[in-house]
Amino acid sequence: MPIKSYLAHPHENKKEDLIIALSAFKECEVMPATNEDILVLVTDTLDDASDDILKEKIENIESLKLLAMVSGFNSPQNQQ
Repeated sequence: MPIKSYLAHPHENKKEDLIIALSAFKECEVMPATNEDILVLVTDTLDDASDDILKEKIENIESLKLLAMVSGFNSPQNQQ
């Protein structure tokens, strides 16, 4: 279950558009910075394949200028 955090930089004057677009994904939690034009994005997906699909969808958002991963964690699944 990959959990990753990113800094998402919107294009100029597109912060609200980016918040709306990212919030549409159920795997995303968006926290806008109050004093800067950036967002903190936390994603939580079921597996690596769904994480790759989500990242591709995020990178195709027109209001997104730059996405920088800050941290990533993948909890191992029980092999019972």
